[in-house]
Amino acid sequence: MSSNKKYWKSVEELNDNSSIVETLRNNEFAEPIPVEEFLGDKESLSASSTSRRDFLKYVGFSTAAASLVACEGPVIKSIPYVVQPEEIIPGVADYYATTIADGFDFANILIKTREGRPIKVENNTLDGVKLSANARVHASVLSLYDSTRLKQPKIAKKSASWSDVDAKVKASLNEARTAGSQVVLLTNTMASPSTDKLIAEFIAKNPSAKHVVYDAVSESNALDAFQMAYGERALANYDFAKANTIVSVGADFLGDWQGGGFDSGYAKGRVPRNGVMSKHIQIEANMSMSGANADKRIPLTITDQKHALVKIYNVITGASVGTQKVAREEEVMKAAQQLKAAGSKGVLVSGLDDVNAQLLVFAINNVLQSQAFNPSEARLTRKGDAKAVAKLVADMKAGSVHTLIMSGVNPVYTLAASKDFAEGLKKVKLSVAFSLKEDETAVLSSIAAPAPHYLESWGDVAISKGNLSITQPTIRPLFDTRQFQEALLLWSDNSTAYYDYLKAAVTSSVSGITWNKLVHDGFYTTPVTSVASGSADYAAAASTLAQAKKAGDFELVLYTKTGMGDGQQANNPWLQEFPDPITRVSWDNYVTISKADAAKLDLENFNVANGGLNGSYITIEVGGVKLEKVPVIIQPGQAVGTIGVALGYGRKESMKQEMQVGVNAYTLYANSNANQTAKITKESGDHEFACVQLQRTLMGRGDIIKETTLDVFEKEDAEVWNPSPMVSLDHNPVKANTVDLWTSFDRSVGHHFKLSIDLNSCTGCGACVIACHAENNVPVVGKSEIRRSRDMHWLRIDRYYSSEETFAKDDEKKENFDGLFGDKGSLGGFGQLEHPSDNPQVAFQPVMCQHCNHAPCETVCPVAATSHGRQGQNHMAYNRCVGTRYCANNCPYKVRRFNWFLYSKNSEFDYHMNDDLGRMVLNPDVVVRSRGVMEKCSMCIQMTQAVILKAKREGKAVDTNAFETACSAACTSGSMVFGDVNNKADEIAKLEEDPRMYHLLEHVGTKPNVFYHVKVRNT
Repeated sequence: MSSNKKYWKSVEELNDNSSIVETLRNNEFAEPIPVEEFLGDKESLSASSTSRRDFLKYVGFSTAAASLVACEGPVIKSIPYVVQPEEIIPGVADYYATTIADGFDFANILIKTREGRPIKVENNTLDGVKLSANARVHASVLSLYDSTRLKQPKIAKKSASWSDVDAKVKASLNEARTAGSQVVLLTNTMASPSTDKLIAEFIAKNPSAKHVVYDAVSESNALDAFQMAYGERALANYDFAKANTIVSVGADFLGDWQGGGFDSGYAKGRVPRNGVMSKHIQIEANMSMSGANADKRIPLTITDQKHALVKIYNVITGASVGTQKVAREEEVMKAAQQLKAAGSKGVLVSGLDDVNAQLLVFAINNVLQSQAFNPSEARLTRKGDAKAVAKLVADMKAGSVHTLIMSGVNPVYTLAASKDFAEGLKKVKLSVAFSLKEDETAVLSSIAAPAPHYLESWGDVAISKGNLSITQPTIRPLFDTRQFQEALLLWSDNSTAYYDYLKAAVTSSVSGITWNKLVHDGFYTTPVTSVASGSADYAAAASTLAQAKKAGDFELVLYTKTGMGDGQQANNPWLQEFPDPITRVSWDNYVTISKADAAKLDLENFNVANGGLNGSYITIEVGGVKLEKVPVIIQPGQAVGTIGVALGYGRKESMKQEMQVGVNAYTLYANSNANQTAKITKESGDHEFACVQLQRTLMGRGDIIKETTLDVFEKEDAEVWNPSPMVSLDHNPVKANTVDLWTSFDRSVGHHFKLSIDLNSCTGCGACVIACHAENNVPVVGKSEIRRSRDMHWLRIDRYYSSEETFAKDDEKKENFDGLFGDKGSLGGFGQLEHPSDNPQVAFQPVMCQHCNHAPCETVCPVAATSHGRQGQNHMAYNRCVGTRYCANNCPYKVRRFNWFLYSKNSEFDYHMNDDLGRMVLNPDVVVRSRGVMEKCSMCIQMTQAVILKAKREGKAVDTNAFETACSAACTSGSMVFGDVNNKADEIAKLEEDPRMYHLLEHVGTKPNVFYHVKVRNT
């Protein structure tokens, strides 16, 4: 029965003579709404007999109704599909298999698209995948939406059409062909069989043409060595999962060494199983990702590394090549003996930029008969020839190059001899630069040809022998671009479209798989077991290497940072803000130097009042070339007598102002060799760093990073190496996990999500950090805000150094404090523990919201903006949060981020959220937060709910191990595992019962749903 009660909306309604009441009674809105703009002709609409219900039905889009009743804010027009594509269902993601091959990074990946927009990179998880996504590959989706991209062809810096470009290039090629003048195709390593075939056809049509391959970061010496040993220009492959003893001499194989991607195999051997765990010994100058993860790290200069390699060669092969004494020789010889004892289960790798050093690697692994050493499946992802590039520059300066066509290279920025190249470019009659941007080379070329992003392109890639991967477009080209291959076809008078050319070339070279299946899977593999042999003289290589001598004050090691790589994506704010895993510095490159050398030169790092980190400046001189005012980071573990500088910074052309940071270290990259002799001098002034972690050591806090040795782990009970924290109950010590301040709920019904993090297999690579950015619309705040400790990363990877030689000795020192004052008292002792060792052990620990079942943030929120969900996730109602920050103050893990500013559509933050193109990368499943609210990890609740709804729609239970978060899906080492502990078949349920499991700060009693596994070292 209906009610006739009358409700009053306000006291004003009781006044019958009120004009306001009368106005609102006849019109809900006090001011007219501009519906004409949206609906068209007002008169024809009023004359229509169409009802409101029919009108909304015909419009068929919910925002039409929203725009009619909105009384605040602008009207935003939403346009529905006229003809909806069959493959697109609004609100449902589509995934496409593709391959990135930008000359530096190669990986088999999946691209997540929403309504036709690529928004995220995922790993291709099919068996046979060669390389997975690193942090740069995850960030590459944002580079697609770079508003500084070259949008149309330019001739002499003026906008032109492709027909104009074709006419000029064809005329130039005809002129060169008639005169017999030199035509050069200068490209990066594309590793594309179809492109190689196409280039061969182009050269056949233009007999005076040649192809030169140039990689900004060269592996030329390693390629030369492999060619000597195996008769082919390629790089040896390695499977570290098959090695029990790994010795690396200057090879950061967990970083970018020889293309990277070795972390997955490496991690498999790093988790102790049945008493077996690989041992990793790292000999290096810079503190690298590999050195940070090693069981034993031996810091040596480049010269000493060369002699150490010869000593290892002597031990393994029985040779007796004379070498000089090296620092820490006893440790080097012990490593050599351990490698020899491992036999076929041992492997040696080297990153020394010396052909003789690389030859000794092959000799040692062949004598060991190393199972991890795999030359038959050689990598084809680095093919640059430094000698050929040097010859090209000489030819250009001599005026003997008529036409130069470049693709995927930027030598004016990346060549040490860039001035010579730029000078030679002026003497080339026609130069064409295919580039994503009008970069340093394109701006000096006759023609700047806009190239499509790899997500807009077709292609094939041979990552290694026996592999063929496919690149397919996931969006139509955003601008007037053309692929390099398409242009070659046109300029060869071949009217075939590159897609058809590619399809014909690929289908003729593979068997047992259809084109559609190949495109669907993204790759195809065939086993390769044989390898050719060459005629390398290993004994001569050892003798030559043994003659190495230090030539100057310092030995410079040029390297690539995990976030920036070779600098192709320097305009990508995700990567600029990505904290370096070792130094924790973002928005900069710098020179790393040892504490001892810094003291001699009066160089320092210090913190200022706002908590920011400052450092001194130096000038580096290599062979008469100076790199001025380079900021200094005093790096624990840096070998005395060495310095390190990262490549990829210091770019200016086609870069947003905020991204023009750092110095261009390529100017020191003489002869494309990463090892140089340098002089350094101190400069005046202090540099302001953006560093997200100022505490450097654990200071003996063994409840944060729990670790033990393999020997103790195997022989002792878990209570010895993973003790339960004790608290006082009624003045008696009891285990912390047995005491509660809250009443616990029954969480055995439904789903209960937890995340496991294994500290043994986490390499600190940071792929999870960028994946979290992409999935959850995490804003970029810029260097100034990072410096104020206002970073917005939902996930951070803490890096800790030991103060003594090991973390165990840190704990021992802390436990033996005697009294309060003095060196052995707690005050003086903790002061000493703040400083890292000269050669510290390193530990990485990913930390995000721990999703505590007894969360202290929830009890202090005055507006109940944060609360606990039935499925174990700590929720945030952003529109309820008023930014009191009580929760951040109460969080023992410090994982909540306060939105100090509106980072979207704010001219102060000119990043991806502040231009229309950049916003295309935003995930529509996650709200973009406004100013003044707390942000934090949501455990990717949108992803968990999507899995549940999919199972519900299909009418079945959720599959085992179906749940993932952005970080767990991005983790190639398998360190992060997410799942439902109530499903006992899920891997997470087994990991929770593992004796290595512990909770971060368990004595606090927060009952987190994130747990860690004790780190075990094979000492």
